[in-house]
Order: sequence, then structure tokens, then C-alpha cells
Amino acid sequence: MSEVWSVYIWELRKMWLQLRAKVILAVCVLGPFVFDIVLGMQDRLPKDQVFGRYLHASGFATPLVLLGFGSMWAFPLLTAVIAGDVFSSEDQYGTLKTILTRSRSRREIFLGKVLAACTMTTLAVVVLCATSIIAGVTIIGHQPLVDLSGQLVPAHTAWVLVVASWAASLMPVLGFTCLALVISVASRSTAIGVVGPIIIGLLMQMYSFLNGADPIRHVMLTTPFNAWHGLLHDPQFVGPMLNGAVVCGAYALASLVIAYRMFRRRDVSGG
Repeated sequence: MSEVWSVYIWELRKMWLQLRAKVILAVCVLGPFVFDIVLGMQDRLPKDQVFGRYLHASGFATPLVLLGFGSMWAFPLLTAVIAGDVFSSEDQYGTLKTILTRSRSRREIFLGKVLAACTMTTLAVVVLCATSIIAGVTIIGHQPLVDLSGQLVPAHTAWVLVVASWAASLMPVLGFTCLALVISVASRSTAIGVVGPIIIGLLMQMYSFLNGADPIRHVMLTTPFNAWHGLLHDPQFVGPMLNGAVVCGAYALASLVIAYRMFRRRDVSGG
């Protein structure tokens, strides 16, 4: 595992040195504060979003609204930008052959890259969760939150539910990360590796908006993004979260198995 650890640290360093990684983390830090400041200057609220109508009433509504928005559009984009070129960039710059000659096996390189991509996406989600809570509580306040059943949730319970909701959404985020990785390996193209997961996420969201058949919606990777709603009901229900965990695990496992098989058989003799 020491070799995998070396690749992992090196890949993290490479990602961190890229401008886009710094931009993503900067947006995750500053975005929630800008969001609350802008909303505080107007009366109209995004009432079509879950908890949107409570944005002026409780600071704990901010992270939940941002979670709902991120689940629909931002998270597939986030994972695609971070993981979409983890493998394809080696093909683009012709560096894969050089890496393989440095006493590192394909398995070690593959595991290190996968762990680095999952770490960066997890870090972005954790930072966005933390700053959205801080922004909401600082700018709006730590008033009790009205849950989806109309019950008043005290502040000391609301923040726990908010963190749990974000943790539940991390499952499909990692699923999309693995999907971006397999597209990166298969396409050998940075553009396709980044755009591919975004298009797939949009198509899945469109199918859900069009009230597609339930059996299909339940096996789509975007459906588990809404599983956290069960935590904000009284009584709570966790069935969608359990189903989502199975779906996300299946997507992640299938994506990584396919990606590794393609990566292991890749011919680098010419590059």
C-alpha cells in the first residue's frame, strides 16, 4: 500500500496545483455567503426549491436550499470537473508510459488516482456544507427550522439533520465521481471526460422531471440526491436512503471495474 499511497499523494498534489481546484474550493467557500447576502437584499424567495420559503426565517434553510440546487445541477458538474480528466490527461500529454516506468504498476496508479479523485470531491462537498451552515447561521441566524411535515425543529437538532442530509448526498456524488472516471478512461479525451457525466446527469434529471416510470427512476444515479428528504419528515423514513446506497454502490463498483479493465489493457507502447 505504500506505493498506492505515494501515487495518491502525488495525484492530490497535481490536482491542488491546478487552477480549477482552487477556483472550485473558492466558490464553495464564498458562494453560500454571496447567496445569503443577495437574498437578504430582496423580498422574492425561490419558493419552488425545498425550504426556499424559509430562507429569511432560519439560517438552517440555506444549506438545505443549496443542497437541493447542488443535487440537481452543481454536483454532477463538480465531479466532472474534478474527475473527468484524471486518466484522460495522461493520454493527452503522453505521460502514462513515463509513469508506468517508475516502478509503479497499473493497479497502484489506478487506485491512487481513484482515491485522489474521491478525496477531492468529498473535500469540496464537506467545505460547501460547512460554509453554507456558517453563512446561514451568521447572516440569518440560528432560529428553529420548519421541517417538511410542518413541525418546528429546534436549532440543536436542525444542524444535526442538515449535516446528515449532506452526508447522505455524498453517496451519489461519489457515484458520479466513479462514472466520470470510467468515461475519462474510455474516452481518453478531457473534453468528453468532463462533458460526459454532465450530460448523463442532465438526461437523468430530465427523465425525472417528465415523471418517468418509477422502476427506471429508482435505478438512476440522480434519484438518491433526494433521499435526504426523509430525514426532514416527522416521522423520519430512510427507505430511499437505503435504496440509494445500493444504487450508488452498484454504479461505483461497475464503473471502477470497467475502468480498471480498460486501463489494465491499455497499450502505451506508442505514447
